[in-house]
Amino acid sequence: MIEIKKISSDKELKQFIRFANNLYAGCPYWVPPLEFDELATLRKDKNPAFEHCEAEYWLAYKDGKIVGRVAGIINHLANQKWGNKVRFGWIDFTEDIAVADALLKTVEEWGKSKGMETIQGPLGFNDMDREGMLVEGFDKEPTIANIYNHPYYVDYMDQLGYEKAEDWLQYKIFLKKVPEKIERVSNMIAERYKLRTVTFSKKSELKKYARPLFHTLNAAFANLYSYSQLTDKEIDSIVKSYFTFIDPKYVCLILDEEGNVVAFGISMCSLSAAYQKAKGKVLPFGFIHILKAMKNPAKVDLYLNGVLPDWQKRGIHALYYTQLTKTFIDNNIFVAITNPQLETNVNAVHIWSNYENEFYCRRRCYEKNL
Repeated sequence: MIEIKKISSDKELKQFIRFANNLYAGCPYWVPPLEFDELATLRKDKNPAFEHCEAEYWLAYKDGKIVGRVAGIINHLANQKWGNKVRFGWIDFTEDIAVADALLKTVEEWGKSKGMETIQGPLGFNDMDREGMLVEGFDKEPTIANIYNHPYYVDYMDQLGYEKAEDWLQYKIFLKKVPEKIERVSNMIAERYKLRTVTFSKKSELKKYARPLFHTLNAAFANLYSYSQLTDKEIDSIVKSYFTFIDPKYVCLILDEEGNVVAFGISMCSLSAAYQKAKGKVLPFGFIHILKAMKNPAKVDLYLNGVLPDWQKRGIHALYYTQLTKTFIDNNIFVAITNPQLETNVNAVHIWSNYENEFYCRRRCYEKNL
């Protein structure tokens, strides 16, 4: 018999976080998130998203052992645009469809009790959280910002009546040189629109642009699937968390004549292997693995990029890709993993056809009517 228990203590929340590490013990592709990051996201007194979100977390037990977990989230700000939807996230379960069914039914019933009409996921509180169930690329190491899951998850979702809502695609890019077309378009666009490329050497310089950068992201992503607008408090929290691991030289902004951020590209040194060695802990030795990876990265993760709506379809993205590619090569980095991009966002996905590339993985958001 499967028992579903709602989390009501910090001890249980830590069990919730650590369950995935136990489930994927020995899996060479599992990249454990840092525990303190997970706590900061899931605790209501730490995450500013709770100003417009509500959430509950559950653990599944069988024969006295934890066999699954799931979070239920209602993002009221996002629902103002996208309708009455409850999100499921942080979902993991043993190879037992009854466990998956019990967990999802729990979120479904909670959502219906709150007046929700659709369940969707895996999604987090906002788009900076890990989202999208892995459906192709199970033999690939994910970036630290992405989900990994067992292949049987996908079969269970289909059997339980969940349908594809959207897919995100990722590619592996080989950075031998800046593609001629990209550099040519970059030079032409910069001259035509009097745009300026800005790079950084210090985090203090970059942080001055943090809010304008994320305000540009809000505008750029506004109409992408189920996007939740980031508040200034959420932006500040993201900067505090992620900018710790960002080397400023791998960030590029595009400014117009008035100094407004019209486009940006943010990349990170790949920390996946370092996170695996850290095993979810910064202390006592986890930070050493992370610092080493940041000092001599073998590859980079293309973390975020965006262009203001009024500037889209003008080739602006060529400017930051040109600059970033040059920076990568100058620092002896010749491989990049793209951020997940909606397969329906044709302009964003098409850019990789200009580079030597190979398909990396596919992630899916599911939906089901309640």
